[in-house]
Amino acid sequence: MSKGNVRRSLFLEKNRSIKEQEKPNQGFLTRHFKKIYPLTLQKSTSSLSLSSLSLSLSQNSNDSSLKDYITPLDRQIALSLRLIAPPERREVPVAIPNVQKQPSSEVGNGEVKRCNWITKNSVKKFSTALEPNKVMASLDKVYVEFHDECWGVPVYEDNQLFELLAMSGMLMDYNWTEILKRKELMRDAFFGFDSNAVAQMGEKEITETASNKALMLAESRVRCIVDNAKCMQKVVRQFGSFSSFIWGFVNHKPMIIRCRYPKSVPLRTPKSEAISRDLIKRGFRLVGPVIVYSFMQAAGMTNDHLIHCFRYRECLSLAQTQYMDAVPDININLLY
Repeated sequence: MSKGNVRRSLFLEKNRSIKEQEKPNQGFLTRHFKKIYPLTLQKSTSSLSLSSLSLSLSQNSNDSSLKDYITPLDRQIALSLRLIAPPERREVPVAIPNVQKQPSSEVGNGEVKRCNWITKNSVKKFSTALEPNKVMASLDKVYVEFHDECWGVPVYEDNQLFELLAMSGMLMDYNWTEILKRKELMRDAFFGFDSNAVAQMGEKEITETASNKALMLAESRVRCIVDNAKCMQKVVRQFGSFSSFIWGFVNHKPMIIRCRYPKSVPLRTPKSEAISRDLIKRGFRLVGPVIVYSFMQAAGMTNDHLIHCFRYRECLSLAQTQYMDAVPDININLLY
C-alpha cells in the first residue's frame, strides 16, 4: 500500500470517529428540546411564523413538569423569542355616549326649516313665478310671511285681537291665504278693527260693506263682525280690556304644545272648547271650538310651530318679552 492510500485511510477513520462522537451530543440536545418544547421542527415548504413559535414556547414554558429540563441556553432562546415577537393586540370596546340631538332649524344652502305645511313650492313660487302666475305667487307670499312674522306671536292689543278673531271666523268660507290677501281691504272696511267704531256701524254701512265685491263677504258675515264688536264692548266694560279677558283663560301665558309632526297639531282642545262656550254665552258668533283654536294659534295663545321650525324658539322668546311688557306686575316663568 502506498503512502498516499495509508494517509487517506487514516484521515477517513479520524473523521468517522469524530462524527460518532458528535452524534450522541446531537441526539441529547434534540431529546431535551422535544421534552421542553414539543414542536415538530421538520423541513417544510411553509415556514413557521415567529409569533406562533413564540406563543407555543411561552405556553409550554409555563408547564411545571418541564422546568427541570430547561437549561440557561434554552431560557435565553425563549426570552429572545418573546422580546422579538409583537405583543398581542386587544381591541377595547369604546363606549359611545348617548347624546340626544336637538332638532336643527337649518337646512342646506343657508335655508331655514319651516313647519311642514309650508312647502318648498310655497316659498319658491313668489320668487321665481312668471307674469301669468303673478296672482298665485302673491297668494303664497302672504301666507309664508304670515307664518314667518305673525302666526304664533302673542298679541295683547285689543284691536289686533279683534282683527284675528274676525279673520278666524272667515275660515268658515275661505282659507288663510285667501283671507290674508284681503286683509288690508278688511281693515279699511271695518275702521282698523276698532271695536268702538265697528259697533256703531248702521244698516247703510253694513249694506255697503257687504256689496263690496273685492271683500267677498256675505251680509250675514258682516253682521257677525258688527255683533261681535258690540259683545267686545261689554267684555271691555267688565274686564277692562278684551286682552285681559281672553288671556285669562291661559293664565296670561302661551301654551307650549311641542309638536314634531303636523298630525300632532290639534284642531281643537278642551281649552278652546271652554273659551268657545264662554264666548257663545256672551253673544259672540262664529266662535266654535275649531275657529277659537285657530284664533288662539294666530294670536300666539298657543305655540303650535313644529319644534324643528325656526319660528318655534323665536316665538318662545317673543312670548317672554311681550308678556313681561304686557303684564309687568306678574313675574312667572313663561317658557316652563
